[in-house]
Amino acid sequence: MSDYKWCHGPSCHKSHTQDRIRGSKGSKVLRTKKVKTTKWNVDNGYQYFCSTGCWSDFFIKHAQQCVAIAPRNSPLETPINDPKKDSEGYYNRWVITERGVDTQAE
Repeated sequence: MSDYKWCHGPSCHKSHTQDRIRGSKGSKVLRTKKVKTTKWNVDNGYQYFCSTGCWSDFFIKHAQQCVAIAPRNSPLETPINDPKKDSEGYYNRWVITERGVDTQAE
């Protein structure tokens, strides 16, 4: 397994930077960058892109195909517990019922 992957950005090879220039005088080209797989990018999609700009370009170009892989036909919901107001003394105390923790505003 190689530690490097070519950037998947659709216009990565068109960005004119010094590290993309390859070839000798008279036959120079701009080349797609290589992306090193590290412990920082191995578990996310950034191991395939040299920058967030290339990631963004790729997603803009292929957004409909990405959504077609896992379409969402209904909304996601997360239940929450509303805090109960307990007026006690000069300051009001809010009791947060989530995880059984009481929080006091002082």
